[in-house]
Amino acid sequence: MNFYLYLDKKTPIHRLDPRTKLFLLISSFIVATIQQHPIFALIVAMPIFAHGVLSGSLRNIRRIIGLLVAIGILAALLWSIQAKGVTPLFWKFQVEPLLYGISTGIKIDSMIVAGIIFLSTTKNEEVAIGLVKLGLPYSFSFAFCTALRLAPTIMGTARMVAQAQKSRGLDLQGGGLLSRMKKYIPLLVPIFLTTLRYTNQLSMALESKGFRAMEKRTFLLEARFKARDYWITLGLLLVLALVIFIRIKGYGEIEGLLL
Repeated sequence: MNFYLYLDKKTPIHRLDPRTKLFLLISSFIVATIQQHPIFALIVAMPIFAHGVLSGSLRNIRRIIGLLVAIGILAALLWSIQAKGVTPLFWKFQVEPLLYGISTGIKIDSMIVAGIIFLSTTKNEEVAIGLVKLGLPYSFSFAFCTALRLAPTIMGTARMVAQAQKSRGLDLQGGGLLSRMKKYIPLLVPIFLTTLRYTNQLSMALESKGFRAMEKRTFLLEARFKARDYWITLGLLLVLALVIFIRIKGYGEIEGLLL
């Protein structure tokens, strides 16, 4: 199983400058976050989903569809209990908190999908170049990209350790939910040690290759803004300005909601 999310395709999104894709990601987060009513949150989610279709990232999105549904349901339930409203629905539930919970679930799912699209269309090396081009130190960019790479590495290690233990007779599927969870606890030790060994080897490799020995670095890949990047960035700025203006005017608020 491939735990890395990047999909090597030739879509228009893949060909964008990494800084444009970073701005697309940040804009998606901002636009999704400031919405309150579920209808407005759904309107924002639709172009994000269309972005996923255009970028050919549906395969990765399908891998987490269960998680997205669970987050949506959990958010709706939690906010229905935590927040207060003025319109009774049934039992202790009220209309306004339920609407806000649904909206929160849609917003979180939209941001997760936007992140999946970004990782599906951008190589780690491109992310580092984009961050450096934006003026961030290379050390920070490298650490950030290493963290992105480390997550699938740990998942791959966990799967390898689980398969090794299964080959030795460990039954990870038998019993109830609590019993299965207990069986996974002993696997944490070899996973943790393997991760420590990997990070130690990485640090030695960086030292042996003179990491940070030179002030100015060169890159194999190049990031260069083209006409399409300027037009998309301008369009995103206009969309952000419009959405923020609409939100300031009070459109999309849930009347009677008490947070």
